[in-house]
Amino acid sequence: MLPLARSIITLTTDFGTSDPFVAAMKGVILSINPDAQLVDISHDIRPYDVMEAAYVIAQVYHNFPPRTVHLVVVDPGVGTARRPLIVSADRYVFVAPDNGVLSVIYSREESLSVRHIAASHYFLEPVSNTFHGRDIFAPVAAWLSRQVETTKFGELVTDYIKFIPPVPKRVSEKQVKAIVLRVDRFGTLMTNLTAADLPELFQEKPAAFKITVGKGEITQFKTAYAEGTPSELFAILGSSGFVEIASNRGSASQALGVGRGVEVTVVLQ
Repeated sequence: MLPLARSIITLTTDFGTSDPFVAAMKGVILSINPDAQLVDISHDIRPYDVMEAAYVIAQVYHNFPPRTVHLVVVDPGVGTARRPLIVSADRYVFVAPDNGVLSVIYSREESLSVRHIAASHYFLEPVSNTFHGRDIFAPVAAWLSRQVETTKFGELVTDYIKFIPPVPKRVSEKQVKAIVLRVDRFGTLMTNLTAADLPELFQEKPAAFKITVGKGEITQFKTAYAEGTPSELFAILGSSGFVEIASNRGSASQALGVGRGVEVTVVLQ
């Protein structure tokens, strides 16, 4: 196992910042490893939204140095029989509940080992039935950042929970169906469409198109948010590699009255 990078631990939760939950987790980590470098990815995941968390961590985990520990706690099954996991990829280690929150990671990483965290002597005692983020996940991430081998925490498992990330469907030569994966704080709609799904829009002379989302229609593609006129709705290829529906200095979600999970239809003219 390669040495961990500067003891970096990232945190992704649905805890928000108005309650002391995130601070409690950080306090536990720093008590075990005072040299840990803590990075907040997001604490504004919608409550219990495992799928949103799966896409948020998938957008950024690879931007960190090799052997970073990524701690993901969106855990509606806390206190039940669901398992805590350590997932080791080629370059990163993940600590998360076994509820599908790492599904996109599972689909992207070719080499993975998944372990059920069962070594309770690494936990914070007593373990609360309502706060495994503090009592199980945070201390395990901290001990991993101190070079404790993943093999020390439990046995390998293969029956971990994962969902199949939704993919666009080409209904016909001229029509593609997709969905909105998430809505960011600017009201931009991130779809599951990529350039590979719509090569006609990324060639030297792009095809004319119409994207229908809710009751709205988008017929313009921009290369920068500022290219749109104020409140104009347009499509853009976002930094995550997905096609987004955006509005310059406005909320596409609010303008269209839609959110995550809504259908997106692309018709090529």
